[in-house]
Amino acid sequence: MKYIDYKERKEQGTFNFPVAFYHVVPHSPKYHMQYHWHPHHEIIRIISGTFHLTLDNEMRMLHAGDCVLVAGGTLHGGTPYEDCVYDCIVFDLQMLAPPNHICAKTVHDIHSHLITPFPFLSDRSPHILPIVQDLCNALSEKKPGYELATQGYLYLFLGVIISQHLYEEGARDSAAAGRLSSLKNVLTYIAENYAHPISLDNLARIAGMNPRYFCRYFRSMTERTPIDYLNYYRIECACEMLSTRDISIKEAAISCGFNDESYFIKTFHKYKGITPKQFMKAAFK
Repeated sequence: MKYIDYKERKEQGTFNFPVAFYHVVPHSPKYHMQYHWHPHHEIIRIISGTFHLTLDNEMRMLHAGDCVLVAGGTLHGGTPYEDCVYDCIVFDLQMLAPPNHICAKTVHDIHSHLITPFPFLSDRSPHILPIVQDLCNALSEKKPGYELATQGYLYLFLGVIISQHLYEEGARDSAAAGRLSSLKNVLTYIAENYAHPISLDNLARIAGMNPRYFCRYFRSMTERTPIDYLNYYRIECACEMLSTRDISIKEAAISCGFNDESYFIKTFHKYKGITPKQFMKAAFK
């Protein structure tokens, strides 16, 4: 799973089993969750430490034992703290609604946002965490029959949501959705053009806002200025390159929009706390 893609285009899991599981620890190359979205639903479980999560317009500090359901299309991302360890399960909700299935209508209503489950579910029901733990164990261990167990736990997960009315009905606020759409356009542009020069005026134009208002809105959503976030994104891309490819530091710098290798190293240290060389040494232990 490539968290640094703002709109993930990668298929999750396989065609016959569209479920992907990711166990994320501090030395993982994608440890920080970049802001992104995808059409699939996602369950996030915090195992240890804390995680500052943003879902569209809402921010929350998560702690060990918290479980969150991210609806498809929701802009989300965040920062782990205190050596946080967390699991992510990304799944295609439609796999739970085969033709003529008794559960198809409920699944369709959730998929279409006619029913919107509350995201912070473990706050509302003690039954959520045990189900998610069993689900993560099944996906992690992959014992024979784990595909059946996975679907069973997902049905049980949705069953608790419906039976305990852990959801709201109705459409999303159109004005807020419009602003989020503008932000998504900006993030998509960054994801597709980060290797090239990008100016603040250019990003504001893509958002359809004047630069001053755009800066305020962008910072309110991401807690970073647009240019700071651009550099942060570039460094995250560099981390993935350095940990997964046979590539030099200079090549990674150029590929991520840095023409000056010394400035790249300085910026890398600013965001990661170590040099690119130290990062590579830790990644290939």
